[in-house]
Amino acid sequence: MQESSGAYVDQVVKHGIATIEFFHPQSNSLPEEILHDLAAAITHAGENPNTMVIILRSAGEKTFCAGASFDELVAIKTKEEGLKFFSGFANVINAMRLCPKFIIGRIQGKCVGGGVGLAASVDYAIAAEGADIKLSELAVGIGPFVVGPAVERKVGTAAFSQLAIDATMWRSADWAKRKGLFAELHPNADDMDESIKKLSDTLMHSSPEAMADMKKIFWKGTEHWDKLLIERAAISGRLVLSDFTKKAIENFKIK
Repeated sequence: MQESSGAYVDQVVKHGIATIEFFHPQSNSLPEEILHDLAAAITHAGENPNTMVIILRSAGEKTFCAGASFDELVAIKTKEEGLKFFSGFANVINAMRLCPKFIIGRIQGKCVGGGVGLAASVDYAIAAEGADIKLSELAVGIGPFVVGPAVERKVGTAAFSQLAIDATMWRSADWAKRKGLFAELHPNADDMDESIKKLSDTLMHSSPEAMADMKKIFWKGTEHWDKLLIERAAISGRLVLSDFTKKAIENFKIK
């Protein structure tokens, strides 16, 4: 679906590979509509019998995803609106968690906040140099509550704590690779895309039943996330109403 701003979520299925691409002119940030469409696209791809494997990617070169839309954050006026917005992140993560198909993440550029959550929620992230990461939520008075379980699951509590506490520090793509967020790191986009093609072609000829059972094993212990992530969304939805957060976001927008 395409918004008037030019933002979109697009899905193409070719030779058993479903490629889901999202775009937003503000560094691939995630407004509520994009989050809704992403969750729907992932669910649809998972239910499509013609799909063997999913590739999640964003458009452009420099930024994979800048996280939550600041414009929508400052527009939130009530706890209910906050819960609704942050539940969008919960729904995308849970859609990836419950999808019976392996999801390969194409991480071509920087990941901020919710973008790190997306990278952590794919089953196999393949990145290119320059895909640095930052969990910036605390810097604007919130905290990575919704994406936290997904990030911690991939990199461990110590690395997650480092990202969450020092919310202004960029960690390199190599750091993310060493901590387990990225499965592979390539020197350029061409090498990254070649690796994605090779892996997706291999998975396309693998047993769908075996892959679905493997995915259940990989995500074992997250069965309570349907409830947990919504509870976390309520925390963010409350904190985003604070004067601190409103001022911090406005300052970020000015920069």
